[in-house]
This record gives sequence, C-alpha cells and structure tokens, in this order.
Amino acid sequence: MTDLDDAPTVTARPALPSVPADAALADAIRVADAAARASGVRVRQVGSLAELDAVDRLFEAIWQPGKHPPVTTELMRAFGKAGNYVAAAFDGETLVGACVGFFAAPSHDALHSHIAGVSPDARARSVGFALKLHQRAWALAHGVSVVGWTFDPLVGRNAYFNLVKLGARPVEYLPNFYGPMRDALNSDDDTDRLLVHWHLTSPAARRAGEGRPAPVDVGTMRRQGVVTALAVSEGGEPVVGSLDGDTLLVAVPADVEALRAASPAVARRWRQALRDTLGVLLADGAHVAGFDRAGWYVVRRGSAAASGEGTAS
Repeated sequence: MTDLDDAPTVTARPALPSVPADAALADAIRVADAAARASGVRVRQVGSLAELDAVDRLFEAIWQPGKHPPVTTELMRAFGKAGNYVAAAFDGETLVGACVGFFAAPSHDALHSHIAGVSPDARARSVGFALKLHQRAWALAHGVSVVGWTFDPLVGRNAYFNLVKLGARPVEYLPNFYGPMRDALNSDDDTDRLLVHWHLTSPAARRAGEGRPAPVDVGTMRRQGVVTALAVSEGGEPVVGSLDGDTLLVAVPADVEALRAASPAVARRWRQALRDTLGVLLADGAHVAGFDRAGWYVVRRGSAAASGEGTAS
C-alpha cells in the first residue's frame, strides 16, 4: 500500500486544465496503491537513522561505489528534514527498494528524483514501478506538476522503464554529466545522461499508471523504410547511418553493462556513437517519441508540442 499520511492537503496545479487537481491526486493515489499491492510491498517515507542507514546499505550494494557513495545517510537525513522526498519499499519488515528526490526550480513546482534502486532479490516484481507511482502521488500532494531525473541512455531496460512504463519524455542530452563515476555500474565510461521530465497528469503518465503504456513498433517502421541513424552490427558494434529524415531510429546495445565488462573499447565506441546521433539530434531540436523494448529510440524532428506529442491534449 501507499503511505501518504504526512502529505498536507494542498491544491496541486494540474498540468492539464481538464483534470481537476483533487481528481488527479485521488487517481494517482489509487494507481500507486494498486502497484504496491501487485508488487507485494508497502511504500512509505522513511526518516529514522536506522531506516536511512538501511537505504544507504541498499544503494551501496547496488552501485558498489567504493569511497564515493551516491548519497549518504547524513544527506538523506537533511533532505527529509527539509521536506524533500525520501521513501522506501518494504516487503514485510525488509527494505527492498528506495528513492530519493529534492525540490527543483521553479521552487516547489518541480522535483528532481536523484536516485532510485531496488534490491536484486526483489527485481522482476515491479517494485521500482511502485516506488515511482508513490513518488508521483506524493509530488501531486505537495503541489508538484513535474518530476525530472537523469538516466544512462545506453541502458535499454532503463529507457523502456522511463519512457514507456512511466510515460516520461527526454528533454536534454547531457554529455559526461557527472564526470568520472568509478562504481560497479558505470565503470570508467563517460557519464552521458538523458534528462527526462515526467509531467504527472499528462495523458502518457495517466495511461502508464493504469498499466496502459503506448509502445512503438520499430519492426514495422523498419519494414516501411524509416531511416536508421544508428544500428547494431552482427558483431555488436555501433553502425552509424543517416541523420536525414523526419523520423529516425537510434539503437542501443542489448546489455551495455555486460559489454563494459567484456569489451570496454566497444562500450566506449557505443557511447561516442550515441552521443553523435541521439545527442546531436536532440540538440538540433528533435525529440524522442518513444522506445521499443528491442532496443530502439524513435526520434522525430521538431518539438513534441509541435508534432502533437506534448503533455497536453
């Protein structure tokens, strides 16, 4: 179940004029509760030192960061005291996932979701989905209309989760955003990131929360002759194509984390190739319209709003 008992009763500014704030919040709580039940967890805010230490240990087990943890107990304690978002998912008494975010400009109308992780023992249960839907309900209860975060655009499963399962949309490609992060997941690769915005009452977010995401079919697009900007060779190498076209397909490797361990040089070539295609396209005003689970971004020229794919209906 979803625990929002510390959230004040406020009137959230809706992203869609046709959706009243109280109705949007009630719907967000309903779908968050359903997601938590389906995952077999309870999601709630955490603030005690013991709970925050448990979150710290979870993140350390996932990222194995060495001397540079992604977030510390002390920082989470300060975030929580200042009214920011620090929440965890529990299977009984066991903490199996957590998510930390803080308010972003414009003040108290946006939230930046800094880090989220799920224990390997609890994966394949959609615990991450339950955490994000709890975050969405909490944010709406606090007057927030947009949640943003970054992710590695080479990691296909994260692209699918963020863009399809949640209905967020990329707004900026950030080359080497964090600088060196020599943890177990990032190795010594450049930390290119996609910044996404999740418009919490958009049609895409509402459909996703109901379990009705809008996937794309790249197989059909390829048969129809849609331009391929970046593909995968039979040997797993990036193959740069053309950037000319109104709709373009941009591939990512099947498992870049395994690739970093097995062939770091190939992984670095993928990083550069994606930067030179997806990064260039977004900088030129194109937008990501979707992601195919097989490992393809669908990119369209022009802004999302101009092509009828914005957050308002």
